[in-house]
Amino acid sequence: MTGELTTNDGIRLVFRDSGGGGVPLVMLHGWGQTQAMFRHQTEGLAPSRRVITLDLRGHGLSAKPRHGYRIARLARDVLDLVDHLGLERFDALGWSMGVSVWWSFIDQFGTDRIRRFVAVDQPAAVAAVPWTTPEEQHESGAIFDVTGLLELGAALAGPDGERVRHDFVRSMFTGDPDPGILAFVAREITSTPAYAGVPLLFDHCAQDWRDILPRVDVPTLVIGCDGSHVHPDSQRYIADRIPDARLHVFPLDVARSHFPFLENPAAFNAVVEKFLS
Repeated sequence: MTGELTTNDGIRLVFRDSGGGGVPLVMLHGWGQTQAMFRHQTEGLAPSRRVITLDLRGHGLSAKPRHGYRIARLARDVLDLVDHLGLERFDALGWSMGVSVWWSFIDQFGTDRIRRFVAVDQPAAVAAVPWTTPEEQHESGAIFDVTGLLELGAALAGPDGERVRHDFVRSMFTGDPDPGILAFVAREITSTPAYAGVPLLFDHCAQDWRDILPRVDVPTLVIGCDGSHVHPDSQRYIADRIPDARLHVFPLDVARSHFPFLENPAAFNAVVEKFLS
């Protein structure tokens, strides 16, 4: 079922809800992407649980206003979603920026309603700020320095933004990706206009979530991938900091990108299902 809700600041968001029984699983996509990223999970996980996905504001089929492109605002949108659906208890899964949205949700609203949490391939801090040591930058998974982040934002907003966006997506795969998967990801990211994507990317990458990790007090699974542009060491760091968290890193013969749920949905779904069950 596809549904809509209106956030407390009047923005229309589009979600999908498989319905059915069991503990609901709310899944959040990454920057510039859409809930269609989870096309293999909405059915693959749904037989035993209710799966809910959302196009975040500025993404997919949801409205694309001229305001609200901050992680904290997206977390409030998710609160509006779970309130709209009347979810008193649910499992939470985030991938990439979607993990950051859940960390912001936990920071602001706590974990009382979250039963279990799955964090997929997101660094604890994306930008290497000058006041952190090289060791801290590696542990936190920093992908850019501040200058590089500013240059990427300017390039995405510039006249050659379409090519820059495609190259950015391509960098998230190791080796030669499946052409169909690469084309799908490259197509989905076009739904987010630069006026939404660029300020959101800056806000997303500027956050440092390391102080949140010890306060994630629900059972947590951290998933990484050897072939991703997100270094697996950053996922080990997160799993070490979240109390009693489990870690699963997909080896190169299983998946070779930031998108293991698209590359090998059977393996991804099995790991998630085992943890949630």
